[in-house]
Amino acid sequence: MNVAIIGSGAISSAHIKAYLQFPDKCNIAAICDIYTEKAKQKVEELGLDVDIVSDYKELLTRDDISLVSVCTPPYTHADIAVDCLDAGKHVLVEKPMASSLTECDAMNEAAKRNNRVLSVVAQNRFTNPMMKLKHVLDTKLMGDIVHTQVDSYWWRGHSYYDLWWRGTWEKEGGGCTLNHAVHHIDIFQWMNGMPSEVTAVTSNTSHDNAEVEDISVAICRYDNGSLAQITSSVVHHGEEQQLIFQGKNARVSAPWKVKASSAQENGFPKPDQTLEEKLQKAYDEQSELEFEGHAGQISDVLTAIKDERQVLIDGEQGRQTLELITAIYESANENKTVTLPLNKNSRFYTREGVLRNAKHFYEKKKAVENFSDNKITVGGEGK
Repeated sequence: MNVAIIGSGAISSAHIKAYLQFPDKCNIAAICDIYTEKAKQKVEELGLDVDIVSDYKELLTRDDISLVSVCTPPYTHADIAVDCLDAGKHVLVEKPMASSLTECDAMNEAAKRNNRVLSVVAQNRFTNPMMKLKHVLDTKLMGDIVHTQVDSYWWRGHSYYDLWWRGTWEKEGGGCTLNHAVHHIDIFQWMNGMPSEVTAVTSNTSHDNAEVEDISVAICRYDNGSLAQITSSVVHHGEEQQLIFQGKNARVSAPWKVKASSAQENGFPKPDQTLEEKLQKAYDEQSELEFEGHAGQISDVLTAIKDERQVLIDGEQGRQTLELITAIYESANENKTVTLPLNKNSRFYTREGVLRNAKHFYEKKKAVENFSDNKITVGGEGK
């Protein structure tokens, strides 16, 4: 199966290295970037023998290319994905899926009408700690979840938002809530389901070269009364990241920790060692993944295409994550509690609506085309 990579920025390396782990299943045939010198540098850096093109539309008529990885800025995802799907290509698109729910809808409709695979990158699901935690939650040994804490803590310096497409509602589509916390928000809704309402606030405390937020705090409520708090940030030194699920019977988390309590006669807690041992056993019994991260997800996509089955993370799931993020933005910008699911009357449902209604904390005054240092760090990722 021949593969093309569209976009040769920092995240493309994760895709390329993952595809290279499956030489019996796929071959990288082309890399596309509007900056061809950037693509050439990537090719030389990774020792590839591929075609280099500057316009992704050159790839649409190539019958030899079956699968495309979209690694471009978020505002371009929808157009590229729809064009590739309509050209008969399968598509793996980086997070976030798109800049708006209307764009997500268009991508999902294109996948359906062309009977092609559309998968949205959520590589943190494909890690042993997350798969094991999901297995533990699915056992229901913890009882009903009563509170969830999501800490998506990252740190980015002031210059991070100097890159031409970052820090603007038009090009990046949002700040840390959309482009950093998307990992943890995806895992949160995958493990705990979608809440019924969201109340949120956003701020920009440290990046006056960006229109968008660098911190947000959201409180989610479920119909059964359970609450969740989600903090998204690029101002936290140390980048400690965690998801904590408090059930009626016990508490588990990523990074892994288990605690269980039962009540004494007076209502004060005492350790429930028996339940802790059961939860630990459920965690340990889950088999290890053969491939983790991008390699794990790409393995799933390649297998799904070959076997003509559903991928583990499709466009509908990618949309659901963006829907929750959109609700956070709508709540914070309109100072109100937002009810889910969102409908098309939401002023943030379309990209035009986001651009018209999202507050600008600052105006972007500097834009550099590329950084000479193209390395990225990925924080703790809850491991």
